[in-house]
Amino acid sequence: MAAVLYDFTAAPSPRRARILLAEKGIDHETVQVDLMKAEQLGDAYRQINPACTVPALKLDDGTILTENIGIAAWAEAVKPEPPLFGTTPEEKGLVFSWNARIEFDGFMPIAEVLRNTSKGMVNRALPGPVDLPQIPELAARGALRLARFFDMLNERLKGREFIAIDRYSFADITALVCVDFAKWVKQEPRPDHADLLRWHAAVSARPSAKA
Repeated sequence: MAAVLYDFTAAPSPRRARILLAEKGIDHETVQVDLMKAEQLGDAYRQINPACTVPALKLDDGTILTENIGIAAWAEAVKPEPPLFGTTPEEKGLVFSWNARIEFDGFMPIAEVLRNTSKGMVNRALPGPVDLPQIPELAARGALRLARFFDMLNERLKGREFIAIDRYSFADITALVCVDFAKWVKQEPRPDHADLLRWHAAVSARPSAKA
């Protein structure tokens, strides 16, 4: 029995899981959870993931993983090749460090802008089962943080093919999805972010990017 990925194709977070599974060559079934219809808040999906977020991955023994980092850790363990978290202790430390930094300095600011400005997310300022009000000041802060994020990635990629280590890693998956997610809030790398744009074109051309 194959693992089952609870997905919503348009959303960035489950896209990270899809790219990861594609890179690993791990077969899985897919169940779409329509976030536009708030299916993630329904009783049926709460039985899968009480946090009401996607992705979630149900393994063949019934175990359910509800965070991208957990899904990635499982995938790396069951199918070590290709190694998306590096092979040496130093490489593993770099991949985890850069992945965390991208989530904090990239994904979080984008979410701050989107969830605190979107008319469709009034009282839904954070994902999950609890309604929370929008805070406009967080959107302004997020926009400032996002501009600095692009600068940081561009600087890191000077003379480098990949972000964390000398080959494609989970940090590149997270960053790719993050840069594309920024378009949702009308933010993109500038033309002078030449190294970031070079990297983005290369990782976007990988077959897994279309998963």
